[in-house]
Amino acid sequence: MSDGCMKTLSAATVNTGPAPKTKPFSRFEWMIAGRYLRSRRRDAGVSVIAGFSFLGIMLGVAALIIVMSVMNGFRGELLTRILGVNGHVIMQPMDQPLTDYDEVARRLAGVPGVAFTMPLVQGQVLATGSNNASTGALVKGVRGEDLLRLKPVASNIKLGTIENFDTSQGVAIGSRLADSLGLRLGDSITLVSPEGDVTPLGVTPRVKAYPIVAIFEIGLSEYDAAYVYMPLGEAQLFFNQENQAQSIEIFVNDPDKVSALQAPIEQAAARPNYTVTWQRQNESFFSALEVERNVMFIILTLIVLVAALNIISGLFMLVKDKGRDIAIMRTMGATRGSIMRVFLITGASIGVSGTIAGFALGTLFCLNIENLRQFFSWVSGTTLFNPEFYFLSRLPAEIDPREVATVVLMAVGLSFLATIFPSWQASKLDPVEALRYE
Repeated sequence: MSDGCMKTLSAATVNTGPAPKTKPFSRFEWMIAGRYLRSRRRDAGVSVIAGFSFLGIMLGVAALIIVMSVMNGFRGELLTRILGVNGHVIMQPMDQPLTDYDEVARRLAGVPGVAFTMPLVQGQVLATGSNNASTGALVKGVRGEDLLRLKPVASNIKLGTIENFDTSQGVAIGSRLADSLGLRLGDSITLVSPEGDVTPLGVTPRVKAYPIVAIFEIGLSEYDAAYVYMPLGEAQLFFNQENQAQSIEIFVNDPDKVSALQAPIEQAAARPNYTVTWQRQNESFFSALEVERNVMFIILTLIVLVAALNIISGLFMLVKDKGRDIAIMRTMGATRGSIMRVFLITGASIGVSGTIAGFALGTLFCLNIENLRQFFSWVSGTTLFNPEFYFLSRLPAEIDPREVATVVLMAVGLSFLATIFPSWQASKLDPVEALRYE
């Protein structure tokens, strides 16, 4: 050991005497940790690693919050629109046509938990517009009172009205369908059904033009580009289903508990039937969304984990660099626990500050995600999040407080775990050995 170090050790030992014990996480420990966190030229390597650790945790937490919120937004928007337009339970007849659909619909509406019922006639058609363009469409024949209850449609009428829909002898079409066929309010749309009139030469397609009385925009591009709503009586004539319905769609108050209502609905119909719930119809779609969401969570968690490992390497470098300081503090009376807490505070501060910054960045991004999408689309000159491929016309983000709390606690927990071993190693450092090799 050098003479200088020996004199320092001797002076500290002789002059200071027994130091008073300090409470855990005292001002002294926070002061030393704060000095270690502040960048100095001789600690440039440690500061760079600490900076990268901070950025890694910040970006990891922000990415987790953004991705999970967007996935929640996707699921929420799709559920709201799909379940708002399509029935939660679909009842179809067996053995005999559904000619008594009004009576059956009234019985089903009386089941506790059922909001309303909607007799339906539907079929695939070829739609042609004024520009001679043609596309496939789905015609749904419904009663006017039922169409007014479909909030995704009734609340999003861009042009026209669906009041007196039953007697209008016209149709309501989606905005994207109108754009693709070059149609406006008041124009006529020509519908061609392969199930037409029966003649001695066979079945001839049925062709009929209907005036457009309303144009709606649900916000789900698949529906806006394909759905045509027609009065039930007109649809029965068009599809050769006079005085009968093909099915009855049942809307319930709580779609998540629809399985419990399936049996009472079947019994209330009082006729041979079979039912299908929305969960069964869309099972593969929403299961794929859930799997994708879980996989993205695992992948993005690795970013936070890598950043936490950087904290470990940075603290080990700091412990090695501060060996002399540790030896001096130990000879002045600092306990092993105090030394451990100093480095624990140093490492945890990086993780906690990075987590707070990531939380703020992720939340701010989610709250302004649609504006940011439009800005980047303008900068790049391309359409980001094209509705033709992603179903929705806007980028949704739904922040779940419980998920955000889980992400924050996970990041903070990993940061604390990353500091334990380097801090423990610092507390075990022998003062004499540290000064000998200084």
